[in-house]
Amino acid sequence: MAKRTGSGPKFIQYFGPLIEALKELGGSGRPDEVKDKIIERLKLSESELSELTGSGVPRFSNRVDWARYYLVSAGYIDSSVRGVWKLTEKGRQSPEINRDEALSIFKAVRQQLAGEKPTPTAEAQEGTAVEDDSKAKEESLPPTDYRSDFLRLLRGLPDSGFERLCQRLLRESGFQRVTVTGRSGDGGIDGIGVLQVTPFVSFKVLFQCKRYAGTVSASQVRDFRGAMMGRADKGIIMTTGTFSKDARSESARDGVPAIELVDADKLIDLFESLELGLKPKKTFVVDQEFFEEFKL
Repeated sequence: MAKRTGSGPKFIQYFGPLIEALKELGGSGRPDEVKDKIIERLKLSESELSELTGSGVPRFSNRVDWARYYLVSAGYIDSSVRGVWKLTEKGRQSPEINRDEALSIFKAVRQQLAGEKPTPTAEAQEGTAVEDDSKAKEESLPPTDYRSDFLRLLRGLPDSGFERLCQRLLRESGFQRVTVTGRSGDGGIDGIGVLQVTPFVSFKVLFQCKRYAGTVSASQVRDFRGAMMGRADKGIIMTTGTFSKDARSESARDGVPAIELVDADKLIDLFESLELGLKPKKTFVVDQEFFEEFKL
């Protein structure tokens, strides 16, 4: 039986920071931008960002996804724009949400999802016990269900298969002459491609594929840059894991070739946008407001 506590599930701590991050971004942003803002606001440590669920999903990202799911249900965030998180008018006008208010939102949405009438805000403030989502339960939450399955599938591929999959992803994204090298002793370079920006401008790009659940460090980014120096204009590291804060800083360091970092979340976003290996499923939600005028 799940533990019960008056504090609520851990992901509700991100309700306020998520809304404030979107406000700082002008009301909308891509998931990775929003999560970077939250990391910056909360000054999260490397260990907090590196913690994974049992299925290998970054726990921080999982909890933010959960928070977004509830805020969409509560009307603070609009879910209509694919790949972009956007505040609704309610979200834009909302003052900063404290812990008690976050707990109240959580309870109201839980009851709505269960087909029950939302309880008053005061009930949450009185410390009424609510079910606390354990780590195991968080891993199976709706916002990341298929993403967890997809990520698990990617990590289960052989190295050569993952490299060929990344090759396909780059081709589908507009890269030309994408070749997997896969040579040992090549500084971690797994392939090469050309991005044709205009008929007159193109970039040679080297890429590296890291199929594991760990965190890519700054030293690994430096090693890859050293291997690509003089051979390409740009580099890309794709991983089914995460990147440390130092690695992100190193990738954009002034005076050296920039390296694009594609972590597990961004990797799945790319597959989603291209509908590559993922089939969209259409569903409907009853628009209760539409029927209000017919009830009179």
